Amino acid sequence: QVQLVESGGGLVQPGGSLRLSCAASGFDFSLAVMYWYRQAPGKERELVAYITRTGSTNVAEAVKGRFTISRDNAKNTMYLQMNSLKPEDTAVYYCKTYLGIRQADYWGQGTQVTVSS
Repeated sequence: QVQLVESGGGLVQPGGSLRLSCAASGFDFSLAVMYWYRQAPGKERELVAYITRTGSTNVAEAVKGRFTISRDNAKNTMYLQMNSLKPEDTAVYYCKTYLGIRQADYWGQGTQVTVSS
């Protein structure tokens, strides 16, 4: 079955860095558009970045210049490199894919990122 497993979250000081990973299985990862979302306490889930199967990327304005999304199709893994972290980046970060053949979204369980001194 489709599985997405995030890892790499944690507690970091403002200005620090983290790299999140999303390990995928159960579908042809190389053909899938992959997304990172985040949800802060009391707020709606928001799109952070996405990467197409050809490697084209798009990141939200709030994180542009600080976050980089990438993928390794050989490892069926997507990454989110987060630099210059701010307290407002504190959230649970989720990876997601949409499989058209099944007409369904698939989400990981999320990984907590906390930016605090």
